[in-house]
Amino acid sequence: MTAPADMIRARRRLTNRLIAAHQADRLAPFLAADVRLTGGEGGMILGAPAVVEAFRQQFADPDFVAYERLTDDVSLDQEGQRAAESGHWTGTWKDGDGRLVLTGTYLAVWQKRIGQWVIEQELYVTLTRTSQPAAAPRA
Repeated sequence: MTAPADMIRARRRLTNRLIAAHQADRLAPFLAADVRLTGGEGGMILGAPAVVEAFRQQFADPDFVAYERLTDDVSLDQEGQRAAESGHWTGTWKDGDGRLVLTGTYLAVWQKRIGQWVIEQELYVTLTRTSQPAAAPRA
């Protein structure tokens, strides 16, 4: 049997792949219907349909590349039905000939509902914003 922390880490990796592939609709099963997301700049998004729509709009931006969330820790409650995932994240956009990169930390609350781990809440905090030049072509 897979440990809950390993299941949550696997679900996070899958959501990273879906975001990189710009597949907003496929994110819905990972979200509780009443999910609450606080973005890196402090804006609040309420409910799974609104979160999916926010991703859809982000993916429509031709400069958006991806968000990647990397789990540092997963802690479970006594009953094994809720978990706190903490980690760091990176958001990347095309920026002229280079890249705009935002980084920060996050906390996600997962809840086991009908046998599946779903995100109940997420809080992202943007800590750095940098422009990076394009990689030099290889000779």
